[in-house]
Amino acid sequence: MKWQQFEEGFRIPIKSWCADCEEGAIKQAQNLAKHPALFGHVALMPDAHQGYGMPIGGVIAAEDAVIPAAVGVDIGCGMIAVETDIPAERFAEMSLRRAFQEKLKERIPVGDGVSHRETQAWEGFEEYTANNAMRSDLWPSKLDRKNLGTLGGGNHFIELQKSTALNGEGEPEGGSKIWLMIHSGSRNLGKRIEEHYHRIAKRLCTRFHVPLADPDLAFLPIEEADGHRYFTDMLFALRYAKENRRRMMETMKATLAEFIPEVNFLRTIDIHHNYAAFEEHFGRKVCVHRKGATSAKLDEIGIIPGSMGTASYIVRGLGNIHSFMSCSHGAGRKMSRIAASLNLTVDECDRAMEGIVCERWQRYKGYGKAKNHLDLSEAPQAYKDIEDVITSERDLIEPLVRLVPLASLKG
Repeated sequence: MKWQQFEEGFRIPIKSWCADCEEGAIKQAQNLAKHPALFGHVALMPDAHQGYGMPIGGVIAAEDAVIPAAVGVDIGCGMIAVETDIPAERFAEMSLRRAFQEKLKERIPVGDGVSHRETQAWEGFEEYTANNAMRSDLWPSKLDRKNLGTLGGGNHFIELQKSTALNGEGEPEGGSKIWLMIHSGSRNLGKRIEEHYHRIAKRLCTRFHVPLADPDLAFLPIEEADGHRYFTDMLFALRYAKENRRRMMETMKATLAEFIPEVNFLRTIDIHHNYAAFEEHFGRKVCVHRKGATSAKLDEIGIIPGSMGTASYIVRGLGNIHSFMSCSHGAGRKMSRIAASLNLTVDECDRAMEGIVCERWQRYKGYGKAKNHLDLSEAPQAYKDIEDVITSERDLIEPLVRLVPLASLKG
């Protein structure tokens, strides 16, 4: 699908790869298109849906500014995938997959508010505090030290998958292998960083009467002290998130080796999809914000996950300048968590997960109308069709490997 462009009435245009974008996300994109600090255009990936301030699945470029809400609270959220040489048939039995998942549940803390009992050692903590000796507001807390190597909740997951390699036309070729995949981020650390600098940015923009279509799009000048501090802390959260995924993956690999000692691990792919970075686009050095979007520079290898019951993809970037060399970060929600829990049924959700080892649906833990219902917010039906999403961005990426879940562990 070639993008659609909308520009009438905006300071900069919107380029959208999203065929079915909800009204709330469109309004947020329009607010961004009026932003005084943005450059070029607003790019909406095919998985775009409403977020906080900025659509999830959005990409923007700012000149001399950073917008904390355009990175989001889960700074460094991303994916890690490991390819093995084990034929997928070795995990054909549901009982074996269940045993593997039960071992992982014993070794990796999973869920909101769940952490290790003991603090975790990591040189990154000491390096951060040593390099920021004059500050104490966002020093790594005891919770951050206990959270390292834990999954979290929401849409974060750990999956055992089987692969199908694809040719240049996206058609299957070759045999199936076992892959391991994890989706997680910076846990509470990223949330504290975003909220801290978001408050500062709102105060600053209010003081100088900056015209914003949405006050949640408040920004910090890059050259000012708070802009520098945000970037310092954001980069630390990126490093923390990557180490968080690495530790869980090492546990996953060690567990797999207990089941199949002769396993070899062939390659590892690790990417962020919530971050800001200085890049050159259209002849200018700008601060690119990817909120629920993946970098897709020419020949760059990325990961686009589906929902817990559908395929994920390993992809190669095509370096499309119109998306700021980006692509989707997943399938993208089509139903809110409350709407999914109120309108979906357990029977249809169970059918969607047939043949995949997963946990039973739990009670909804949030507030509102869904409070006394089962939480069906992560069921496949709550998400867009991953196949449609991939098709919509074939000018952004080339699919290389299709991965189907065999066991899916959600937070």
